[in-house]
Amino acid sequence: MSHRSFLGVAIATSLLFFSGHALSAPEIIKLTAVDGYPPKALQVQTFIEFFIPEVDKRLAKSGKYKIRWNQAFSGQIVKVKHVLTGMQKGLGDIGTVTSVFHQDKVPMQAIAYVTPFVTADPVLLSRTVDGLAEQFPAMKKAWLKYNQVLLTSYSVIDSYNLFFREKVTKVEDFKGKKIAGAGINMRWLTGTGATPVIGSMVHYYNKLKTGAIDGSMLWTDAAVKFKLVEGAKYLLKADIGTANSKALTMNLDAYKRLPEAVRNVIHDVSREYRDYTASAAMSKAGKAFESYKEKGGTIIQMSQAARVHWANTMPNIAKDWASGLDKKGLPGTKMLTAYMNKMRAANQPIIRQWDKE
Repeated sequence: MSHRSFLGVAIATSLLFFSGHALSAPEIIKLTAVDGYPPKALQVQTFIEFFIPEVDKRLAKSGKYKIRWNQAFSGQIVKVKHVLTGMQKGLGDIGTVTSVFHQDKVPMQAIAYVTPFVTADPVLLSRTVDGLAEQFPAMKKAWLKYNQVLLTSYSVIDSYNLFFREKVTKVEDFKGKKIAGAGINMRWLTGTGATPVIGSMVHYYNKLKTGAIDGSMLWTDAAVKFKLVEGAKYLLKADIGTANSKALTMNLDAYKRLPEAVRNVIHDVSREYRDYTASAAMSKAGKAFESYKEKGGTIIQMSQAARVHWANTMPNIAKDWASGLDKKGLPGTKMLTAYMNKMRAANQPIIRQWDKE
């Protein structure tokens, strides 16, 4: 073969190689993930360590698509209470909405918050609420109104407890105290004589240290991560129960732009992320209690009699919530019954049968 012929073959082979390589290069999809909370918050931590790599791994199998992630957490783009509106405007493509702050917009998300003392199993709760979203389409439809697709509703909470500056053992001790919470769970304080203070856990530390509040309702892992023990030395272990405080959503416009194969992966991984995060909430709880004590905190177990007394002296917030939804044409009562039936079928330690009164 002449030098010229050899050179021609070499060039042709190279062109074929690079042409084939270009054809096989994955399509790059840019997605911005948002949350107002920092990476130490459980839902952000698990999004980084599980959701993103799992989506990447599954897309890599086909080699057709690759996501270039912009991770905008810690309020880089949207603050804690503004994720929903930020996502609505397209400031983020995918993110976790702390739905407990938005009961005026997505009221059906509140099911666990209006049924305290029912379950402390975040995996069961998260799966149940996602099941309810399939059973009652109005739940997903509420998110569409705000230009979002609901991917999953889930819990980062093993169980709500209370953290105080002073020793508290029973509900009667709440009288005259300023107790902070996320919003709708302030209804748990009705009739106790406590003053509800609505706010986010990112502010509890300073408020406890300065005496602006006397206590807060939170779960122990979050209390430890946000150093509440420095201002609240007493943990009243009331075991109020878990709640689906989070919803993973996508901006509808961003969702529509995704190829179907990518959408399917996002949906599949969302369900696994839900279970992964809820399981992590359970597994971290025991260590969190130990850490709280190691840092100088005192844990006080509320007696079963005191828990029953508290649950039974609350107004029936579940029925009030359900009837309010019914009046708006939403299936509040049906959803409440379906939820409680699921909890009874799972043999949960229910103190009050909220739907049967």
